[in-house]
Amino acid sequence: MKTRNRGDYVIEGCELVAEGADLRVQVLSLAAGQCVPWHYHSEISDSFVCLEGPMVVETRAPRHVYRLLPGERCAVPPKTAHYVHGEADGACKFLIVQGVGVYDFVPVGGSG
Repeated sequence: MKTRNRGDYVIEGCELVAEGADLRVQVLSLAAGQCVPWHYHSEISDSFVCLEGPMVVETRAPRHVYRLLPGERCAVPPKTAHYVHGEADGACKFLIVQGVGVYDFVPVGGSG
């Protein structure tokens, strides 16, 4: 998998579980107040599995708010802006599986 841009934000932890030509699996930890800011990927999808939460994955176009408890999951298709954070700005930990294509982190302005 090729990487164009990983974004410019700080999170508590990132553990690479597996990476191949067509797949990346990571465990990301967000401390209270941290987030993965609004962004999208032009070619890949993101699948989230909550490990510790609750956590929130918000999308635009279509607008949707996924509230995930440990063990629950959701997926965000390519070209869909999304924002990830702990509920009420709390801490969370999640597994993220990213599919086939070029991983590019394209920032999207605004908060909602």
